[in-house]
Amino acid sequence: MYNFSPFKQKLDKLLEYAQRDISTLRTGKASYDMLDPVKVEAYGGKMSLNEVANISIPDPNMILIKPWDQNLLENIERGIHKAEINLNPVVDGDQIRLVVPTLTQETRKEMVKQLHQKIESAKVMVRNARTDTKNEIEKAEDDVGVSEDDIKRYLEEMDGIVKEYNQKLEQMAVDKEAELMKI
Repeated sequence: MYNFSPFKQKLDKLLEYAQRDISTLRTGKASYDMLDPVKVEAYGGKMSLNEVANISIPDPNMILIKPWDQNLLENIERGIHKAEINLNPVVDGDQIRLVVPTLTQETRKEMVKQLHQKIESAKVMVRNARTDTKNEIEKAEDDVGVSEDDIKRYLEEMDGIVKEYNQKLEQMAVDKEAELMKI
C-alpha cells in the first residue's frame, strides 16, 4: 500500500502558500493581510511590521500604524515603499496613515488577472508535486509484491487527490474574484 500522506502534506502547504499569496491582492478595503509583505529594518535585522508596531483599521479605507519605538518611523515608511503594495504612507506625528483607495473597474480587472496568474502558478506547483510522486510510485513497480494493478490503482488515487486540490484552488480563485469584483 502506497502512503499518500507526505504528498497530501505537500499539497496542503501549497494551498496555504496560495492562500497567503492571493490574500495580498487588495480588494479596496483595508486589511491586515495587505501589510504581510512589509519588512522593516530594525534592531540589526529585518522584522515584519506587526513585530515593531501596533496596526489598527479605524475604517474600511484607512490603516494606522503606530510604532512602539518612534525611531523606527522612517524605517517603517521605507519598508512600505520597498514592499510595493501600492499604498502611500503618510507620516502623521507619531504614526503612519495608509489610505486604501477604492478600486476602479480597470484596477479590479488587473487584480483578477494577477489572481489567475497566482492560481496558475500554484497549479504548476501541484503538477510538479504530482510528477515527483508519480515517479516514486513507478519506481515501486520493481519492488516485490507490487503488481501492475497496484501501480495503476495508486496512480488513479493520486490523480484523484490532485483533482481534489485543483478544485480547491479553483474555488479559492472564484471566491477571491467575487471579492475583488464586489463594489
